[in-house]
Amino acid sequence: MRSPGEAIVRRDVWRGEPKVGWAGIVVEDTSELLALYMPEGSPLAFDDDFFGAPHPWSRKDRWEGHGVLQLQRPGVLHAVWVFWQGPERELGAWYVNLQEPFRRTERGFDTQDLELDIVVGRDGSWRYKDDEKLEAWVERGRWTAAEVAAIRSEGATIAAELDAGRRWWSDDWAAWEPDLAWETPGLPADWADP
Repeated sequence: MRSPGEAIVRRDVWRGEPKVGWAGIVVEDTSELLALYMPEGSPLAFDDDFFGAPHPWSRKDRWEGHGVLQLQRPGVLHAVWVFWQGPERELGAWYVNLQEPFRRTERGFDTQDLELDIVVGRDGSWRYKDDEKLEAWVERGRWTAAEVAAIRSEGATIAAELDAGRRWWSDDWAAWEPDLAWETPGLPADWADP
């Protein structure tokens, strides 16, 4: 387990190949929850080849805005990202990011983004995001049609829970504040090494 305030590297890894690197800070690391924070200014890095094209975020080298809090449970195929907005830092949305279950590494944690997301508003309403992009990833070789079907199935399971009014995360995270003593973490030059 890692300690609160510890700087880590979160990577998106596809079949053993690191594609995206994020610098972050551990908020909580227990047997039931891993909470990571990417403050404003946290470095981002991308592999030059993201399935035949640059990564969609490759023009960014730092996280912008209020920062993002990522809540993850071991063995689960999604994380819940907390986004804030405006000068008062109010909850903007809960963002269910479908991803592979996180894997611990020497530097931090590896996962793989699965493209499909669910944006949950403050009123509990929700919508899919990026579902229309999944077929193109099959054509570009990122996933097979069967893998895309499994991603959509996981999305439907989460959507059914939301429709039933069930969420595993606490609304208290919307009011969470980072420790002012935490410094912006760095991303090592060798972040993409196996």
